Amino acid sequence: MSPDLINDIAWAVGMGVVGAVVFAFIGLASYTDETATVAPLTLLVVLLGVPPAAVFTFFMGAIVAKHMTHAIPTTLLGIPGDTLAVPMLRDAQMLRDLGVPHIALRKALSGGVLAAFVSVPLSVLFAWLLSPFAEAIGSAAPWIFLVAAVLIAYTSKGKLAAVLALVPFVLMVVGLQSFVTETTGSSLTISFFLGIAIGPLIADLFLSLSPGGRQTLRRDRPRSFDLAPDNRTWKGRLPSPFKILDRKQLGYTGAAASASSATFVFSPVAMTVLMGELAGSRIKNVYHRLTTVMSVRNGTTEATYIAETLIPLIALGLPLSPMAAGPAAPLFNAPPVHTMDNETGQTNNLHDLLSGGEFLFYGLLGVVLAVVLVYPFAMTYAHRAAAFVMRRISHEAIIGAFAGLILVICMYEGGLLAVGVTVTVGLVGGLLNKLFSMHTGVQFMGFYVALLTVPALLAALG
Repeated sequence: MSPDLINDIAWAVGMGVVGAVVFAFIGLASYTDETATVAPLTLLVVLLGVPPAAVFTFFMGAIVAKHMTHAIPTTLLGIPGDTLAVPMLRDAQMLRDLGVPHIALRKALSGGVLAAFVSVPLSVLFAWLLSPFAEAIGSAAPWIFLVAAVLIAYTSKGKLAAVLALVPFVLMVVGLQSFVTETTGSSLTISFFLGIAIGPLIADLFLSLSPGGRQTLRRDRPRSFDLAPDNRTWKGRLPSPFKILDRKQLGYTGAAASASSATFVFSPVAMTVLMGELAGSRIKNVYHRLTTVMSVRNGTTEATYIAETLIPLIALGLPLSPMAAGPAAPLFNAPPVHTMDNETGQTNNLHDLLSGGEFLFYGLLGVVLAVVLVYPFAMTYAHRAAAFVMRRISHEAIIGAFAGLILVICMYEGGLLAVGVTVTVGLVGGLLNKLFSMHTGVQFMGFYVALLTVPALLAALG
């Protein structure tokens, strides 16, 4: 091997380990939204000048690790680890009522591991099949973004309200961008992106300052939890998904991961719900149905996140999926390192910097690192980890750390004006999320509609 290749692999292994370890612990904290956590740290890694292969391995290790440990608070505590854990809450509660939350956790973890290894090669294959049409898709990108934004908004909980709310949101982004460009002579991208990512947090902070809003956030008493003890149900040092899942669960989870890898433009939450319902409808035994659905749904969260990143990134270089427009956005657009030209559609991001074979190799490397480091830990020490986080880790400290990181990045891009843009976009976006269920995936698509579709539409009309 050449020295450059050895250096790239060394960087990739190191950053993959960092991503897996950091996000394994972040996943233990409840309500840690993927966009608000994965995206800013990935952006920081990109801006620090980490080599492209290492950036990608960091990201893959991060999302795989987080979507393993997010199952711990979801199954053991009954509180969602993040957005994609919400569809698992009902089945996890039923298994807790049966006295087997540890079984629910292990089925979910094993389903995620299996789906991650299935999704990476399938996503690269689907991206390769789409690549011949990349130029045509790139030319039509402004209109594809518009259609995708409307489709994703309508399939969200907000339905028609989320679709209609896209109009004022897009106009707000266009207006703020025009004001910033006229004032400073340069546009902002990262600040808009961060504002959308932390919108719900900013909305809650403003609500806490209002007497009426403070009442909606008040809690009467601390929540209490009953945790199952840590106990092994496998032989040997390392657990294996092929021993934790039975044949039917392996088949259903593999099929769900394959289908999720192909349908990369749909909402990850919607796919998680759909795959779980399809699998559950075919099983009569209640216990087997619940444990299978846990495996399938957590497997779908892994598969959708991997496919919705890899397929647009490899085939197009444009963020044409909810995942690509949200948590994975820094892989596509993180000026000045990764860029997208809004007028020509030209890109300079990981799409141009890594080959299909490198995406496959480093993607699997990230998965392997996350599984080796996190899967045995989560399977063996879930009780102790959940108890430690609930008793010892301050969620306020985690929020404060991310707020400081976001402030530094905004100051780096555009000073106090960039901070103002982030707060403005975050407040509006957070309220749209809370009041109209217009989630961050919809808002990110609206952001790209403002950047690409609106100029194309004005040019067509002019």
